[in-house]
Amino acid sequence: MLRFILRRLLAGVFLLFVVSSLAYLFLYLGAGDIARQILGVSATQEQVAQKATELGLDQPLATRYVDWLSAAVRGDFGTSWFNNQPVVEAITSRLAVTLSLVIGTTILTAVVATALGVWAAKKRGAADRLVQIVSVLGFAIPGFLIAIFLVNVFALNLGWFRPTGFVQLGTSFPGWLSTVTLPILALSTGAIAAIASQVRGSVIDTMRQDWVRTLRSRGLSENRVLYKHVLRNAGGPALAVLAVQFVGLLGGAIIVEQIFAIPGLGPVAVGSTARGDIPLVMGLVVVTAAIVVVVNIVIEILHGFLNPKARIS
Repeated sequence: MLRFILRRLLAGVFLLFVVSSLAYLFLYLGAGDIARQILGVSATQEQVAQKATELGLDQPLATRYVDWLSAAVRGDFGTSWFNNQPVVEAITSRLAVTLSLVIGTTILTAVVATALGVWAAKKRGAADRLVQIVSVLGFAIPGFLIAIFLVNVFALNLGWFRPTGFVQLGTSFPGWLSTVTLPILALSTGAIAAIASQVRGSVIDTMRQDWVRTLRSRGLSENRVLYKHVLRNAGGPALAVLAVQFVGLLGGAIIVEQIFAIPGLGPVAVGSTARGDIPLVMGLVVVTAAIVVVVNIVIEILHGFLNPKARIS
């Protein structure tokens, strides 16, 4: 297992290198006159040339990338071009907010989707059709529409939750819960639909296997067969979908944070992209890619734990 984790970590480092290289190349090739964009149309040509020299834009692109990469390896992603804030500080100060939403959504999704999928596979009939209908609706309705609906009904009309803002978990747990409940519900709808459908299909397919019939013939109860054996073997595909959904939730959180005015990475990502703040955008790209790598490693370890056939010694 240790060798497997090391191989995955090395593959993750290579992926980070490829992603950062392509992102750097595309961002700078499509940026145009960066110094002019920063200073505005009223700046003189001398001021623009001075700004370009200050930012190192007068150097070849390959030289700039090597300088950026050598600094990034040491944890220095540069400074924002527009507010002079270190990129690491701008990201880390908001990363915990976004991760609290995404992790909370992932936990809720895993619990609810597994319960719905198992229920549909076990009961079949009307329960199965109901879960399939809910899954289709979850796919069809965009998350931002669900977010707006939740704000209007449960925050503005009923007053059960705060419509905007964010309270740190360490400051007040009830306040934190009041600010994250609606965003988590908005984010989890589509993910629950996808994973519940996957769990249902995997459980039904597993229950048709010969070894399941053998367990039943030995006198094991249906619940023991389902929850101790079938669910563990059917969990692999669902975990794979959960990993994909986690990555998608990082993107979905950007929109949801805008709607609920949550100071996470969403406003930073939107603002830096709109202004063309390349150092900040590059920092966000690397951090997001690193999170994706870590999540995939964790998911594959869990898959090996649930399914002995998938374990790598």
